[in-house]
Amino acid sequence: MNGRQSEANLHSIAAAEASVDADLIVVGSGLGGLCAAAIAARHGLQVLVLEAHTAPGGAAHGFRRGPYHFESGPSLWSGLGRWPSTNPLAQVLRAVGETVPVAQYRDWGLLLPEGNLRVEVGTGPFLALVRDLRGPAAALEWSRFLEALRPSCEAARCLPLLALRPGAGMATTLGGGQALRLLGQAGRLAGLGGAFGPIARRHLRDPFLLHWVDLLCFLISGLAMDQTSAAAMATLFGEWFEPDACLDYPIGGSAAVAEALVRGLERHGGRLRTGAPVAEILVEQGRAAGVRLAGGEALTARRGVIANTSPWDLLALLPDAAVPARWRRRQAATPACASFLHWHLALRGADLEHLPIHHVWVGDWQRGIGAERNMVVLSMPSLLDSSLAPEGHQVLHGYTPANEPWALWQGLERGSAAYEALKAERCSVFGDALERVLPDWRERLVLELQGTPLSHRHYLRTHRGSYGPAWPADRGPFPGGATPIEGLVLCGAGVFPGIGVPPVAVSGAMAAHRFVGARQQKHLLEEIGLRSA
Repeated sequence: MNGRQSEANLHSIAAAEASVDADLIVVGSGLGGLCAAAIAARHGLQVLVLEAHTAPGGAAHGFRRGPYHFESGPSLWSGLGRWPSTNPLAQVLRAVGETVPVAQYRDWGLLLPEGNLRVEVGTGPFLALVRDLRGPAAALEWSRFLEALRPSCEAARCLPLLALRPGAGMATTLGGGQALRLLGQAGRLAGLGGAFGPIARRHLRDPFLLHWVDLLCFLISGLAMDQTSAAAMATLFGEWFEPDACLDYPIGGSAAVAEALVRGLERHGGRLRTGAPVAEILVEQGRAAGVRLAGGEALTARRGVIANTSPWDLLALLPDAAVPARWRRRQAATPACASFLHWHLALRGADLEHLPIHHVWVGDWQRGIGAERNMVVLSMPSLLDSSLAPEGHQVLHGYTPANEPWALWQGLERGSAAYEALKAERCSVFGDALERVLPDWRERLVLELQGTPLSHRHYLRTHRGSYGPAWPADRGPFPGGATPIEGLVLCGAGVFPGIGVPPVAVSGAMAAHRFVGARQQKHLLEEIGLRSA
C-alpha cells in the first residue's frame, strides 16, 4: 500500500469513527462494492464501505516487494481510455467524476499447440492470422461468423448498462428515442439471454476457430463457451473486433482503478474503512439494519446494506432465522469456479521491449480449455508502465485462470513442507510456458513469488479460493441482487451475467439504484451523456 492510500485510509477511518451510522453500509470493497458505494454517494446517500483487508479493491489489487510493484488483478482491460464507452466501469467512473490514465496497446502473444503467434485485436489482424494458419476457407468462415454476430453486438451497444433498473424494465431510465431503438432490438437482445456456445457452433466448424472462441470465453468468465453468457461475449466482440479496437492498461495497475473509485466515493461524501471485518449483518424485523464488526462494534444503516461478498461467505454473516431455509440452501449450493495459481517474477529485462504485454499459453486443445494447468496467462505490465519496476527491470504476473482444483490443497497448511513441495510442483507450469518466449528467464531472475488457492483464500477471503460463482448461462437466468431480507442487496461476481470486471461493475450500479428513484437515475444518465432527454 502506498503513502497516498495510507493517508486516505487513515482519514477514512477517523471519519468513520466520528460518525458510526450511514444511509447505506457496503460490506466489501471489491470493484462491485466500490461501484455501488460510489454511485450511491453520487446520488446523495451517506455511504460507509467496510473492508476487512488493509487496502480496497478485492481481486483488483497489487502489492510491493522492495522496488517492484506486482499486479495481481485483472489483466485484460478495455474501454477505459475513451468516451463514450460501452464499458460499465468506465460509465461508473464518469458518473462519479473520475478517470484512470491508461496505456493503450493492440497486440498480444499466443503460445498455442499450433505455434508461437502474435496477433492484434480488431477484425483485420485476426482474420489474417486465421488465413495464414488455417487457410482461406477458415478465414471466410470467421468473416461470416462476425457478420452474423454484428447485429447482436449492435443491439448490446444500444443499451447503456448503467441504465438498467432492477425490477422495473430496462427501458424505464432511457429517453423516448432510445427506448424506441431499444424496443426495436428486443428480439436480438432476447437471443443473447442464453449461452454463447450454440451461437458459435451455428456458424463455426473449423476446430481452431471453435477452440479460439472457447479460450476467449474462459478468459472472461471462467467457463467454457457452452456456459458463458452470450450477452457478455457480444459485448466483447463488439469491443475487440472493431477496426479501431485497442486494449487498455491502467497506469498504476488494478489498484489505480480501485483508488479512482475510492476518490469518487469520498468526493461525494462517502467513507471507506479498511481493517474492519464484518462478523454479522444485523437483521431487525426482517430488515437489514446494520452490521456488527469482528471486534464487537455495531454500525447502523438507515436504508440498508449492500453485500459485496460471495454467496457462500454471505451465509456466515446472516442469522439462521433471518432467511428462509430454501434460500439458504440455494445460496450454499451455488456452483463455484476453480481457483488459481499465481506467479510473480522480477526480472532483469532492459532488452524485452519487443515483447507484447501478454502471452496466453494453451497446452492441449483436446484436454478442454478448463482442464487443470492447461492454460496460463503471462503479463508483463512494466513494458507499458515503467513505474512498476526499476530501470532495466520488468515485473511479470502469471496465473492459471480458474482451473486449479481446490481438492489438491484442502487440508494443507500454508508454509508446511508438504505445501511448499506441492506449490513448487504445480507452479512449474509457469516456467515451462515462459520458456517458449523467454528461454533464459532463470538467468534474468531477481525475485520469484508463488501463490496457490490457499493464498487466494487467505488474502481475498474467498470460499475455497474460488474465482467466484460458476452460474452456467445455459441453465436459466442469473440470481440477481435481491434477497429475502428487506434492504439487503447483493453485488459482485455472479450477480449479473458473467464474472469479470464489466458485469461486476453493472451489479454494483444496479445495487445502488435499488435505493434510488428512477428520476434520479435518469438525471444521472443525462448528465453523463448516456440518455437523451
